Amino acid sequence: MSTPLAGTTLVAALVLLLVLVHRPLGAHLHRVATSERDLGVERFVYRLVGVDARAEQSWAAYARSVLAFSAVSVLLLYALLRAQAVLPLSLGFGGVEPSQAWNTAISFVTNTNWQSYSGESTMGHLAQMAGLAVQNFVSAAVGIAVAFALIRGLARASSATLGNFWVDLVRVSLRVLLPLAFVAALVLLATGVVQNLSSGVDATTLAGGTQHLTGGPVASQEAIKELGTNGGGFYNANSAHPFENPSGVSNAFEIFLILVIPFSLPRVFGLMTGDTGQGRAIALTMAVLALAGVALANLALAQAGGTVPGAVGAATEGVETRFGISQSATFAAATTLTSTGAVNSFHDSFPAAGGGVVLLNMMLGEVAPGGVGSGLYGLLVLAVITVFVAGLMVGRTPEYVGKKIGGREIKFASLYFLVTPALVLVGTAAAMALPSARASMLNSGPHGLSEVLYAYTSAANNNGSAFAGLSANTTWYNTTLGLAMAFGRFVPVVLVLGLAGSLAAQGRAATTAGTLPTRGPLFVGMLLAVTVVLVALTYLPALALGPLAEALS
Repeated sequence: MSTPLAGTTLVAALVLLLVLVHRPLGAHLHRVATSERDLGVERFVYRLVGVDARAEQSWAAYARSVLAFSAVSVLLLYALLRAQAVLPLSLGFGGVEPSQAWNTAISFVTNTNWQSYSGESTMGHLAQMAGLAVQNFVSAAVGIAVAFALIRGLARASSATLGNFWVDLVRVSLRVLLPLAFVAALVLLATGVVQNLSSGVDATTLAGGTQHLTGGPVASQEAIKELGTNGGGFYNANSAHPFENPSGVSNAFEIFLILVIPFSLPRVFGLMTGDTGQGRAIALTMAVLALAGVALANLALAQAGGTVPGAVGAATEGVETRFGISQSATFAAATTLTSTGAVNSFHDSFPAAGGGVVLLNMMLGEVAPGGVGSGLYGLLVLAVITVFVAGLMVGRTPEYVGKKIGGREIKFASLYFLVTPALVLVGTAAAMALPSARASMLNSGPHGLSEVLYAYTSAANNNGSAFAGLSANTTWYNTTLGLAMAFGRFVPVVLVLGLAGSLAAQGRAATTAGTLPTRGPLFVGMLLAVTVVLVALTYLPALALGPLAEALS
């Protein structure tokens, strides 16, 4: 089978599977978000932590709960990593160095799972299972919980509450991520992923990540990794390692896991707002952007010329021969279009155009379909900006799903959009200004800039993948990338919850002849245009100095 045909067949199969699965999975997620019934194990957890499952929270209380839970998680994980040497199941490894422990704790709690170390030579079993694997689940659950809160803000009228964070967190973990990871782990075992406590595999794809553990750390972690939670991996080679990703079948299944929850969440939005057409419009926007990213990545890697040596008709440096060009390019696009961070090839070895594509995918804000939860709420924020722009064009108060978008709402939305670019561009500029930080670059010139730009883009967008040419295990990069991950996660979360609270407090505006329809092709086209134009205006100068300059040189 030719490379173009193989790539097209893979993408077509993924689209078909996602279309078939998104309705039942979306309906299940909707039940999780709206059910009045608690499972017995959930009631036990509520009693254990002192939560009243029937008490709802204001947006401020919901935000405080998210921040408190995350802060405690960071402290506990940091302490676990630092004290590893005196804890059981350490495999003889010492405590993790302070800056790396900080970076790793922030990384996994923010659902980024960026790893500046090799897992098999740094982390013992206890740190992997009780620390990293736990955060693979709960950090992903936090993202979905925040998405639920924003949807409630759009769906409710004259309400002061957005639900209960602790209920959302527990339900998503127990009813969604754990069952899916269990089933996915069995499938991965059948495809050849190892089940071995000492040969851990990252477990973050369902939730947005990259660790694979089956039985012990390997299979279940790999399942959770692909469900959307993290990058990195126990073996450091990530999904290019045959223990983590042994065949084309496992590779295709991991890509499916990366995409399945983010593409199912728009249906939850449609069901909760009582207008499934709204959910389809969001899903269609995600799909168009995703297909464009996949097509561009495949096109870039299929070219034999350019800045990377070509072989057998395509750029194969850094590409795992078991997968070839099409599966590597599609995997690269899927992992950077979401906040997953898993890789099965080295992005640093891609042609300049290919490196630019994966960078651009993350710079979109990871909304196509984005991370679990974060992709949906990111695109809904862009939808709010879109209707505001449309309202300025026609001279009337903009509305979205029956809610007026006024000054307060657009301030939340605008600040949300500005946070990540500020972190990326300021972080990259600071690193390029310091000789010690520049010394970590494997390459000089435009490609070296791309390595640094990629690192801060990945961190601030909570993606977790790496260009692989940057020696990031230094005090500077561990500290600053950790800050980028923290601010890139929690500042937008607070702004999203503030927006949700403002929307929930409103009544529902009546639909009139002057109301902009937000469920058809016109709105989808406008949302696509706003997303692409905003990103182009923000990042084009940086891209011009990096991958574009390299491609033209």
